[in-house]
Amino acid sequence: MTLSFASPSDPSLPLYVIAQSDLDDWLEGQPEMVAKWLKASGFTAALGQVALLPGSDGVPEFAVAGYGKPAGRARKRFSLASVAEALPDGAYHIASGIPDEVLAIECLGWLLTGYAFDRYAKQSPAKARLVAPEGIDAARVEVLARAEALTRDLVNTPTADMGPDQLQAAAEALAQEFDATCNVIKGQALLDQNFPMIHAVGRAAAQEPRLIELNWGGSGPKLTLVGKGVCFDTGGLNLKPGNSMALMKKDMGGSANVLGLAQMIMALKLPLQLRVLIPAVENSVAGNAFRPGDILTSRKGLTVEINNTDAEGRLVLADALTLADEDSPDLVISMATLTGAARVAVGPDLAPFYTDDDSAAEALARTGRQAADPVWRLPFHEPYEAMIEPGIADLDNAPSGGFAGSITAALFLRRFVGDSRYMHFDIYSWQPSKAPGLSKGGLGQGPRALLTALPEVLGL
Repeated sequence: MTLSFASPSDPSLPLYVIAQSDLDDWLEGQPEMVAKWLKASGFTAALGQVALLPGSDGVPEFAVAGYGKPAGRARKRFSLASVAEALPDGAYHIASGIPDEVLAIECLGWLLTGYAFDRYAKQSPAKARLVAPEGIDAARVEVLARAEALTRDLVNTPTADMGPDQLQAAAEALAQEFDATCNVIKGQALLDQNFPMIHAVGRAAAQEPRLIELNWGGSGPKLTLVGKGVCFDTGGLNLKPGNSMALMKKDMGGSANVLGLAQMIMALKLPLQLRVLIPAVENSVAGNAFRPGDILTSRKGLTVEINNTDAEGRLVLADALTLADEDSPDLVISMATLTGAARVAVGPDLAPFYTDDDSAAEALARTGRQAADPVWRLPFHEPYEAMIEPGIADLDNAPSGGFAGSITAALFLRRFVGDSRYMHFDIYSWQPSKAPGLSKGGLGQGPRALLTALPEVLGL
């Protein structure tokens, strides 16, 4: 699998990308043979439609591709990817037709058609290669593609091969690649160093719970990323039904997304101090599993009543967020596959996020559109604070009633951050069905929007 542009020195076919509204005008400027050939082949410039035009020797001389109608393109995140998936093997260069403002993101979509999760079975990604067009930062686009591939690979890997041990190994490999440091607090050491909720959630699993910490960069604003690393979630003693466990290998999607974002930041050498914290656990069932009705004392000192062991992600994040806040960073971002309520609210394609910083929220909404990484702000609605206060303890990990599940989870996490500027993403990290540039399975949600917004948000 190669997620890179073709060499400019490779022979490549010109590719003319044509919107349906521009087809007649484009044909008027072509030789009669071209117009006849395209008409005979039924080419209408519909989105993703392609045709190769032969020269006098019968060898393809150039290719044309449909860019559809604007309304049709709006329904696709990566319109050009549908072209890449339809073209035969070979190298191409864009001769015309892609607006400058979307050229880089369309090229990213093309590169992502080359992704395939082939660890366990042979796959067939698109084989058409693209020469990077002038006017884009080709190296940056390749960085984005490779980071997305890392996130997808981590999420797609089943827990037998992506438990806390392997997630730690992935973080260590990333640290080694970019000359970062990686430290791990594991097992009994979690209790010794006051991470009681991370330990409680993961203590019933065969692989010990741990807190993974990666640090990179020696100057600039301090950015701390906290990713939920629940490598599998049975629900604990509040055991999930079988069909609800089917995708629980992806419950470490928050950690996969922060590692993807960290890879982008380090590869692009952003001038900041990066810290990544991943509480890595498996929520399993055993005689020493934590129980409904237990009251846990967090690193921050807040007590938490356990009303459902299946609301475990916020518990491990709480201890990690407390540690993050102790360093007084300029920005803390948590990413987690936290609640089904978020999916009910906005579906699988949008990544809802929470922040009290209006200017940062506006920047994210804008950059999410620019980066084809759609996000949507939801509120820290303070009247719901009472819903997470059970009376018998400071906080309730699973308030009853079923209302505002994503918001109450976000409010719970905010209690552990203190005065640091904070953003929380409640992501799905999964593509339910194949789409152009988007393979079915693991998915990055939020990292590209964040990467694009960081210079504005942190004043880089």
